[in-house]
Amino acid sequence: MTPEALAAAISDALAEVPDVPSDGVEVKVERPKNRDHGDYATNVALVLAKRAGMPPRDLATKIVAALAGNPGIAALDIAGPGFINITLAADAAGEIARTIVEQGSTYGTIDALFGTAVNLEFISANPTGPLHLGHTRWAAVGDAMARVLAAAGAEVTREFYVNDRGVQMDKFGLSLEASALGEQVPEGGYQGEYIHELAAQIVADDPAIVDLPEGERMVAFREAGYALQLQQQKDVLDNFRTHFDVWYSERSLHETGAVDRGMAKLREQGHVFEHEGAVWLRTTDFDDDKDRVLIKADGELTYFASDTAYYVDKRDRGFDICIYLLGADHHGYVNRLRAVAACAGDNPDYNIEILIGQLVKMFKGGEEVRLSKRAGAIVTLEDLVDEVGVDAARYTLIRYPADSPLTMDLDLLVQRTNENPVYYVQYAHARISSVLRNAADLGIDWRALDFDPGLLTHERESALLGVLAEFPRIIATAAELREPHRVSRYLEEVATAYHKFYDSCRVLPRADEELEPLHIARLWLCAAARQVVANGLELCGVSAPERM
Repeated sequence: MTPEALAAAISDALAEVPDVPSDGVEVKVERPKNRDHGDYATNVALVLAKRAGMPPRDLATKIVAALAGNPGIAALDIAGPGFINITLAADAAGEIARTIVEQGSTYGTIDALFGTAVNLEFISANPTGPLHLGHTRWAAVGDAMARVLAAAGAEVTREFYVNDRGVQMDKFGLSLEASALGEQVPEGGYQGEYIHELAAQIVADDPAIVDLPEGERMVAFREAGYALQLQQQKDVLDNFRTHFDVWYSERSLHETGAVDRGMAKLREQGHVFEHEGAVWLRTTDFDDDKDRVLIKADGELTYFASDTAYYVDKRDRGFDICIYLLGADHHGYVNRLRAVAACAGDNPDYNIEILIGQLVKMFKGGEEVRLSKRAGAIVTLEDLVDEVGVDAARYTLIRYPADSPLTMDLDLLVQRTNENPVYYVQYAHARISSVLRNAADLGIDWRALDFDPGLLTHERESALLGVLAEFPRIIATAAELREPHRVSRYLEEVATAYHKFYDSCRVLPRADEELEPLHIARLWLCAAARQVVANGLELCGVSAPERM
């Protein structure tokens, strides 16, 4: 019996309790911290007590009486002010293994966000250099968040906003031009070996570029460098298993008239005004610390005008929720972007979300890793992958809340020990795969044999079943809170529960033993555990090896 099935059974029982209006009440069941209190607990009696006009314990007694005949429940107990502790019947608890195996890769998915179109924008780096460690965190977390939201039923579009317009692009072109001509990179320009490599590549592809007139030459270098650097970013992200549905050019906002359309919508809402020759958006009406300039007095559009138009464009493209994942230096964007949504007539508490990620530091040999030969004084995504691999990098970056600073120990992440979290989880999958291979080698076709879930009564079996049953709830919570780290931490719980089960419960018969129904039941449990680990690792974008 899954937690969802148990909650439904409690709802049915409530309908049988006289004079208790339970319509619209969400029944929550949770795993108690102390397993001596049962498999699950619910506080529904406390929630409904006031509405029912009776003490919670009295209401709990009535609910227990209505539930008592359920064949999937072995015991019911009322604790404290009115909590109901529930112990499942062994066959009902063990049945979750069959459910998981039969549902396969879809186990854990839910429909909480069904019909919701989500635009998830992350990384959005300038196309003027390699992706650095800050971008790398969002590459992992943003992609995992997209996977979790999709598992919760949302229609997710991963979007990368390409900042390909403005002063930084001209500085990029000037830096490439200077490198190609053997001149000093201009003050405020881009440094690093990658600039020289790009410049050399551009000249190799088009030797005549150096003979162009000065202004035209800079533009040619800028555009050629832009194309090469953007492709390099795409290639690096593809290798990192982070794939975008949309690469949205800032230039296109202006070329397609999106800025004018966004401005017109804001004017319609009555929040645009003129002052001292400039055009402003009155964001202070919605908790911003100051009003924002859209068009300067000289007629030049501000960056904020692009940001505003971009949000309006996202909503015009049909997205219900626009999620922005921004770096640690973008706290000032939170209120202004929420104000933009409000100025556009939207609900800033629903239609827009701005999440801020914190900094990442890497240590190796006890010292912080600071330098990258190619990019200058930054650590690139490629540097990290070269050091520890895609799996370890992704898992570690996802494993912690994104709004907390993160320190990565590179020495730990290459160790094949249980102290390395990604190895610990992947080893669980490989260990189970080995057990199932051994079963096949013995000629045991466990899928084709009768499975008696009621045999899974050992405390380690019960504990593992309980953890596996939690996967849909983990996905629901991770999606609701936009916290994919909950999935990785959960996988570590699954791995721990499996290793304890394996150490206490023999799965395969010894050479002199007959194949018993308990062996078959335990093979189903192993297969269920492997499926959950594989599904969870897929949400993290991490591989599930069958051998290690």
